[in-house]
Amino acid sequence: MELIYLVTALMLLEYFVFTLLVGVARGKTGIDAPAMTGAPELERAVRVQLNTLEQLIVVIPAMFLFAMFVHVQVAAGLGVLFIIARILYARGYLADPGKRSLGFGLGFLATLVLLLGSVYGTLMAII
Repeated sequence: MELIYLVTALMLLEYFVFTLLVGVARGKTGIDAPAMTGAPELERAVRVQLNTLEQLIVVIPAMFLFAMFVHVQVAAGLGVLFIIARILYARGYLADPGKRSLGFGLGFLATLVLLLGSVYGTLMAII
């Protein structure tokens, strides 16, 4: 399970970096909190941060369940795929929101496999 702990820590570190990017965007645009709009650069950074937070709520527990009931290394690999996907998503979205699709799709796929696998694995453990 140590791999899962490491991947979880990397996911949280990535989210922390995305949070810092919001602060950087605020500094560049001069838009102070609590305002969330006013410059596309800030709005895109906020969307990257918030969308990642929305995804973490599902992917972290799904990864733990998948690791416990299906396979630890596969769960960790899918978690790493999610991290890479979020980097692609962030890079694309920050440059042009239309370029976020590849990152979003890969992250969605990793999350879906982890989620469905965790449900299957848990059901098999119950049976």
